[in-house]
Amino acid sequence: MRKRKIGTVIGVAVWIILLFNSYFILDETEQAIVTQFGKPVGEPRTTPGINFKTPFLHKVQFFDKRYLEWDGDKNQVPTKDKKFIFVDTYARWEITNPLQFFIRLRDERSAQSRLDDILDGETRNAIASHDLLDVVRSTNRDPEITEEFMEEIEVLEDISVGRDKIEQIVLEKANERTADLGVRILDFRFKRMNYVDEVRDRVYDRMISERNRIADQFRSEGQGQARVTLGNKERDLAQIQSEAFKEAEEIKGRADAEATNVYAAAYNKNRQSIDLYKFLRTMESFEKSMDENTSIVLSTDSEFFKYLRKLN
Repeated sequence: MRKRKIGTVIGVAVWIILLFNSYFILDETEQAIVTQFGKPVGEPRTTPGINFKTPFLHKVQFFDKRYLEWDGDKNQVPTKDKKFIFVDTYARWEITNPLQFFIRLRDERSAQSRLDDILDGETRNAIASHDLLDVVRSTNRDPEITEEFMEEIEVLEDISVGRDKIEQIVLEKANERTADLGVRILDFRFKRMNYVDEVRDRVYDRMISERNRIADQFRSEGQGQARVTLGNKERDLAQIQSEAFKEAEEIKGRADAEATNVYAAAYNKNRQSIDLYKFLRTMESFEKSMDENTSIVLSTDSEFFKYLRKLN
């Protein structure tokens, strides 16, 4: 009786083990290949849920169904016009045929290594086939002109291909090479580009030289404008002074004429007024023409002499 119970327990345990080894659960993010002695058996399993297999004989290889990331290494690449640049790239890819993927690549690590060879190689070929301008620019655009003189300075050369098209070329060429690997590259982009140190120094020197030339042109135009402004100031100042002097002389002339008329009206009333006027004018002339150190010789018919004689 005891042996029968032991046999029953062993039998149940075996059935449980067989049951747990006869199925596997496939997640929504996964796809799988069932293998027997290392060789694929049947079609790929892509439907989420419970899937069955032969216990102990079959093993399951799981692969990701989601979009996968590829990040390229930063490489130094020459352009068609012999400019050396560092190129950093990235891409997104997916496993489209898990059976073919398993046969050719076995696992994702091998796939990443294979993509390194394909994408890095196609990137190098594409950049080496195009000039630097086509690699760094996407469209032909007109530069923003903030000053009139910059119309001749800020001139961009036209490109024939452009960065976006070069990325598309790399994507198409790479997909042609991965068609039999069971994977598809969804997108490819240049993450970053930079000059090598030697080229970057030359570019910076050229940029500094260009900015210095613009600065010199600014200074030259400023100095020219300053001279024009100073010339206009001197001309306006001379004109103002001339008009002011003219107006002052006219005012003085009118004042002298009015004063003369007043004096004439005041001193022409009688003989005494006329004599007083002559006396005052003579004294004014005497005061202005002589001081304490002045010596003069007067004739007897001089007005000065007449008045001096009367004082004696």
